[in-house]
Amino acid sequence: MAASPVVLGLDFGGTKIAAAVCDLAGNQLASATVGSDGALGAQASFGRGVRVARDLLNSTTPGSELVAVGVSTFGIPFEDRVELAPAIDGWHSLAMGRELRAAFAGAQIRMATDAKAAAQAEVRWGALIGCDPAVYVNLGTGLAAAIVVGGQVVTGINGAAGEIGYNLRSASDVGLALGQRALLEHMVSGQALAERAADGDGDEGSGHGEAGGGPGGRPLTAADVFAAAATDRELDGLVDDFVDELAFHLVNLAILVNPQRIAVGGGMVRSWTRIRPRVQDALQRGTPFPPELVVAHFPHDAPLLGAVAIAVDAARGRAEAGPAAGRDGQGRDDGGRAVPPGDTIHPDTINTGTLS
Repeated sequence: MAASPVVLGLDFGGTKIAAAVCDLAGNQLASATVGSDGALGAQASFGRGVRVARDLLNSTTPGSELVAVGVSTFGIPFEDRVELAPAIDGWHSLAMGRELRAAFAGAQIRMATDAKAAAQAEVRWGALIGCDPAVYVNLGTGLAAAIVVGGQVVTGINGAAGEIGYNLRSASDVGLALGQRALLEHMVSGQALAERAADGDGDEGSGHGEAGGGPGGRPLTAADVFAAAATDRELDGLVDDFVDELAFHLVNLAILVNPQRIAVGGGMVRSWTRIRPRVQDALQRGTPFPPELVVAHFPHDAPLLGAVAIAVDAARGRAEAGPAAGRDGQGRDDGGRAVPPGDTIHPDTINTGTLS
């Protein structure tokens, strides 16, 4: 009896890579998570993700046809590059589409930005079901948002809608090029918080990043900073500043979109009890019509689940109006023109619990 066909979801993050092999209904058959090895550069990190995926396929579903691969990544993926992807050196010049087609020959390839993939998962099966409009915020190693209107994730003409990590931080930033100012993501993200704590937030002082700063003498992480802030007045102030700046930009985003609900996912939601009160208060006080603020239904693996979803869509042949050969995976054709979004699978056809 021939083995049943499968799909693969692959999520490339700044610090970790996650893969899941699923049947054509989206039920998980196997999964694996490894570090990104980002310090070794783009090709090494990408290669590690491909090896993990292949090992997973070979060990759990030998003989099965791989029908489709859905990939989410930090940055905006195209056939020949990944835009806005500073987390790993060289990732911007990685020919993502071509590399994936070479690595998984014969399978249909679909790509999406991690925050937008996560939003797709949340609006289909998670915290944003039926919310219109809605906002998903990814608060992890980096910072990004996704806007949902009419049940569809807004991509923007270049796929960059919701990239709030590039927001101006003050009026003095007006007119400055990207390289001449501190981006919001350089101040409000997991990586930024750890770096600011390590160097004393750029002010005079010893900082906290020397040996002994984190458990076992390792460098501080964002989680370490939140934990240490309970007893360290300097770090407590840094966390307050961090959350207040995040709240400032979420209030402005909420005023612009007037969402029914904002769902927050990413690694930093593990510190939600510290983050939520100040952000909630800012939304209540600062917007004409405050949205509901919630933790995402899939707070840590929504990008992977979104990658599985677009792979299942492709495998089921139900994305006839969506990305196809010659498109870049972001809902645009080769000329950059917008194309209609593809159909989505019904929520009942995927076992969302297996990926939570």
